[in-house]
Amino acid sequence: MDYQKLFNRVSVSCSKVVTRSYSTSFSLGISCLDKELQDPIYSIYGFVRFADEIVDTFHHYDKQTLLDRFKKDTHLAVAEKISLNPILNSFQYAVNNYNIEPALYDQFLKSMEMDLTQTQYDQHAFEEYILGSAQVVGLMCLRVFCKRNDAMYQRLKPNAMHLGAAFQKINFLRDLKADFQDMGRSYFPGIDLSRFNEDSKREIEENIDTDFKAGYEGIKQLPKGVRLGMYVAYVYYYALFKKIKNTPPDRVMNNRIRIRNRHKLSILAFSYVKHQLKLI
Repeated sequence: MDYQKLFNRVSVSCSKVVTRSYSTSFSLGISCLDKELQDPIYSIYGFVRFADEIVDTFHHYDKQTLLDRFKKDTHLAVAEKISLNPILNSFQYAVNNYNIEPALYDQFLKSMEMDLTQTQYDQHAFEEYILGSAQVVGLMCLRVFCKRNDAMYQRLKPNAMHLGAAFQKINFLRDLKADFQDMGRSYFPGIDLSRFNEDSKREIEENIDTDFKAGYEGIKQLPKGVRLGMYVAYVYYYALFKKIKNTPPDRVMNNRIRIRNRHKLSILAFSYVKHQLKLI
């Protein structure tokens, strides 16, 4: 028996458990990718989820120490091509096999660190946070989707960044209560969340619309084995976006807007039919 392969399989299984436990929507999207692409995407999600949990939920611990250790262990895992932390072991395998640049996950970790101290964001800080928390995550996934085809990666890079930005901005709107009321964070520059109204909500939504359109153009150009999975994620987030758009500002501020599980399954069926009819 090849015990190294067994350990790697166990590590990826841990990343799958993390993904399925924390996000049914992303799990649905990943399950629609080509089989060979699913494990590295699970591995990327497990990595970003653990880092996010450090800064958002481990309130009774020294978050800075935990994040510093996580960063150090990430670099060691990638350099040594192994880690006894199964989440980092599966992540390093994806990084090393798909030539994911250190600059991408370093930028991501930088944004996670911003969450430890920063609560108000001007335009520059907002763009840097979006870059690290969302856009580079999309680029790590794009590295996997392109299978070392750098020309394809460079061509689709702007679209992937727009799509990642759209997803993250929708997350911000969905989580306004937790971010602003519970943690005191206000990500959107120039928006006074203590006076959140229809005008400020519409301003954010128009910005998201622009990102969505550019992101969708990229999805249409992805390889066939990737397109359905990404389209499922796109349709889910667009459905969430439409629900937020149709919700009054005071409800958005005081309630976490959700898509019910049965609606998620209908999104999967709708996406599959469109894919089979070659409409995306």
